[in-house]
Amino acid sequence: METSIIGLGNIGSRLAKHLTDGEHSIIISERSLAKAEELAAKLGARARPMPIADALRNAKVVVLAIHFQAIKEFMTEHREELVGKIIVDPSNPIAPDGKGGFKKIIPADQSSGKIIAELAPHSAQVVKAFGTLSAESLGSAAHRSPEPAVLFYATDSPEAGKAVAKLITESGFTPISVGGIDQAIRIEVGGDLHEFGKLGKVVSAKEAQALV
Repeated sequence: METSIIGLGNIGSRLAKHLTDGEHSIIISERSLAKAEELAAKLGARARPMPIADALRNAKVVVLAIHFQAIKEFMTEHREELVGKIIVDPSNPIAPDGKGGFKKIIPADQSSGKIIAELAPHSAQVVKAFGTLSAESLGSAAHRSPEPAVLFYATDSPEAGKAVAKLITESGFTPISVGGIDQAIRIEVGGDLHEFGKLGKVVSAKEAQALV
């Protein structure tokens, strides 16, 4: 399946590098096409820069590597273009707290993954993935040896889950499902399976299986 990464900040740029290093061809896109072209020049022929509209049109899997609030706006603005797509949501619903840390910007018992899934077109399939580690760990823990690091994911769609699990593997991690999208809160910041939550670290598959 053709994959587009929309947003090339801390998460999107690292994921793009991991996938192209894993010999996966991708489309990369930003509101600034020049930024996508600059990154593509560094990543090589497996990364094709495109305007957002073209990136959506030409991909089956769309990774929205942008902030939670921006994803909500994006889903409204591009609703028709997202029909039938597998939408990957790496977001965490946090913002600076003014004290050098972060705070959750939605009620404690709510999940950004669940909110995004409810905003998606009926025929789209949402997968929560690629946001369970800090950007730094996402960059450094890929292709870890001898025991690969885990990236958790959540979705109500087995088909979409299988496609995203393949991307997780190709990006140098072991995919572990935590269940449906109602479990996404567990793999968001503050959740029991997030690096910045109760888990507190990068884990192997053996460690993860005991927790899921």
